[in-house]
Amino acid sequence: MRITIDRDRCIGSGQCAMTAPGVFTQDDEALVALVPGYEDGTGDPRLLDVPMACPVQAIEISEG
Repeated sequence: MRITIDRDRCIGSGQCAMTAPGVFTQDDEALVALVPGYEDGTGDPRLLDVPMACPVQAIEISEG
């Protein structure tokens, strides 16, 4: 999987980290970040639910 994050769009709601905590976390600024070692999206079965959970669509997930 390819995960694309638009940190300029992120508002820090944390929905990504609540939906797929095995892949997403928040940094010191409360913005979306990937859990180190899981940048390819492995580690959480709810990964594909994250784009819809994000209120500002700051995350895109695609094959490849």
